[in-house]
Amino acid sequence: MNKKQRYERILQHFRQEMPEVGSELRFTSPFQLLVATILSAQCTDKRVNMVTPPLFQRFPDAKAMAEAQMDEVLEYVKSVSYPNSKAEHLVSMAQMLVNRFDGEVPQEMEQLTQLPGVGRKTANVVMAVAFGKAAMAVDTHVFRVSRRLGLVGKADNTPLKVEQQLMKNIPQEDVPRAHHWLLLHGRYVCTSRAPHCYECPFDNFCPKNNP
Repeated sequence: MNKKQRYERILQHFRQEMPEVGSELRFTSPFQLLVATILSAQCTDKRVNMVTPPLFQRFPDAKAMAEAQMDEVLEYVKSVSYPNSKAEHLVSMAQMLVNRFDGEVPQEMEQLTQLPGVGRKTANVVMAVAFGKAAMAVDTHVFRVSRRLGLVGKADNTPLKVEQQLMKNIPQEDVPRAHHWLLLHGRYVCTSRAPHCYECPFDNFCPKNNP
């Protein structure tokens, strides 16, 4: 099986089985998605979803959060990983949104990555999920699954290289969903430790079985 056939088999399965798919983070606006994605770094979506309802009730938009003190935001996010730095980033990010972008979340990579706490992965999540752009966020799950399933080569050993290969091989109309397909497959089937290969629809052509 060549790489093109491998992509088509995997993508066709997901198109049929998961035609509608989205983020497991809960949000009602691009700003709330941005906040939740910043909080989700090295933290579970389940934990973030426990934290964000009262956080968003108190700070529903960039203007409200920009006027907050870091310690006040910290009280809401103290149960996530790295709460001090994330609280600081959230306040600074909201202030930059207000001062530079009229309180609105920008839609382009260059502008998004100017925001405190926003790296390439977070920017891609916002671009794809909030704005429907063909952007591929590579988190630990996407990185692992892409390499295990042979969607990328051994030389593709950084998130950026994996992103570039996925963008090169996945049809543009599938890209926003493909991030979630690969992420969820990694979260629930192709797990980091003890992957559930018996549940995997791709096990018969997984590279581990055909070294």
